[in-house]
Parts: sequence; structure tokens; C-alpha cells
Amino acid sequence: MDECIFCKIAKKEIPAKVVYEDEKILAFDDINPQAPVHVLLIPKKHYASLNEIPEEKIDLLGHLMLKARQTARDKGIKESGYRIVLNTAGDSGQDVFHIHLHVLGGRRMKWPPG
Repeated sequence: MDECIFCKIAKKEIPAKVVYEDEKILAFDDINPQAPVHVLLIPKKHYASLNEIPEEKIDLLGHLMLKARQTARDKGIKESGYRIVLNTAGDSGQDVFHIHLHVLGGRRMKWPPG
């Protein structure tokens, strides 16, 4: 997707503060953090949302979750707690249509979230 901001970040066309990268995914600090720790994890391949990922790519979802856990550890919030958010489609609040996980922590989270 030529116009997708996360695709541009993955291709290094737009700078980001990268905290993790491998051949499948990229993790970077959110530019509009909603908590002291707010990291986004994206697959490098474009999928608009969870609804778009084929079942045979379940390994990608597992990889994202395990790297979200690693991100929490690396950012020092594993023990105190963190929230992982995956918004899907407009009513959920998804505003960038490239699947991404939010890892949020560093403060007490509230419930219900939205």
C-alpha cells in the first residue's frame, strides 16, 4: 500500500524510534503516547486489519504477541503489568488501517477501556 503510513515506516521512508525489528515485524514508540510506555508492533507485510489476515498466517499473530511480551520486558513493565490492544475496523477506534498491536504500560490502566 503506497499511502499506508505504517508501510512507509516499515520501508524506512518515514523515521520512527524503532525498539525491535526482525524479518517479519517492526516495533516502534508511538508518536502520540497514551501511557508512559506506548509501543506499536506491526507486520512488515500490509494487512488492513485482523479481518484481512488469512488463517495460514496464524504464526504471524503468535509472533506479534510474543514480541509484545518481549517489548514489555525490555521496557521494564513486564512485572508491573501492561495492556495489549488490537483495534479492528472503524468502530473499534482503528484509525491506521494496517494491523498493529499497542503495548501500553507504565501506569495503572482503567477499566472499561472505552
